[in-house]
Amino acid sequence: MNPIQWATSPWGQRVPIHIAWYLIWVCAIAGLTFLVVHAIWIRYFAKPEDFLESAASPAVIAGIPAEVKRHSLAARLFHWIMAAAMLVLLFTAFVPKVGYQFPWVTYHWIAGLVLIASIIFHIIHATFFMDFWSIWPDKMDIADAKNRARRMMGESAPRPHRFAKYPFENKMYHLIIVLTGLSVAITGGCMLLRVRTPFLTRNPYFFSDMTWGMMYVLHGLAGVGLIALITVHIYMALRPEKLVITRSMIVGTITREHFLEEHDPQRWDVVSENPTSTRPAGSTAD
Repeated sequence: MNPIQWATSPWGQRVPIHIAWYLIWVCAIAGLTFLVVHAIWIRYFAKPEDFLESAASPAVIAGIPAEVKRHSLAARLFHWIMAAAMLVLLFTAFVPKVGYQFPWVTYHWIAGLVLIASIIFHIIHATFFMDFWSIWPDKMDIADAKNRARRMMGESAPRPHRFAKYPFENKMYHLIIVLTGLSVAITGGCMLLRVRTPFLTRNPYFFSDMTWGMMYVLHGLAGVGLIALITVHIYMALRPEKLVITRSMIVGTITREHFLEEHDPQRWDVVSENPTSTRPAGSTAD
């Protein structure tokens, strides 16, 4: 049951070569277990969120557009391109390991290059053209998460604030997927040196056997971790109460009603972000 497989190099050194492939099933079962437990919790035990009222002025609330922009076209294209690349990478990496053989290496490294390119684009886009810090947890997120957890356990705690642009759970998932995705992309980029491509001269001796082994292990661990992460992501995207968010990743906007229900205009200033959007009838902006 060792999660890492080892081998002996020609020089007698014991080196890791990759992860044990039973971890594929461990992560798949972990993802499915989350689905079942979460669905039962939402159906039978979860209570409606009880947020603090926003301190935003009536004028600010009245100025919120009927359709609030949540994702730009560039952000949406990145998301779907990255999603397609990851699914191809998982399919080409793990389907041969469970018995179905096909010439997967070429498809795998092509999808890997697409993933690397999309990540580089997203880093540049998020850093210079978006509110970079909006996706990272802040002190209020952490305090509210603690209060929500205490209230969920039946303890007395202050009501949490409504969310900023991204709820705390989204921010934490983003942090995990960033670490996992970068691990896959960086190790995968280095591993291109071990395959024949039109872009690089193959050089399997660029790193030592131990370095290559650790790289394969990290790549494999991140890869099987993505099985669980993507399973959870797809499940959450298809839940009825989350379809409004999934819709925003297609059309780019959420409704004014959803915004006022879930988000705080003081923490997410959509009025200045949506200067030309359609305003609700009777708003002060009219």
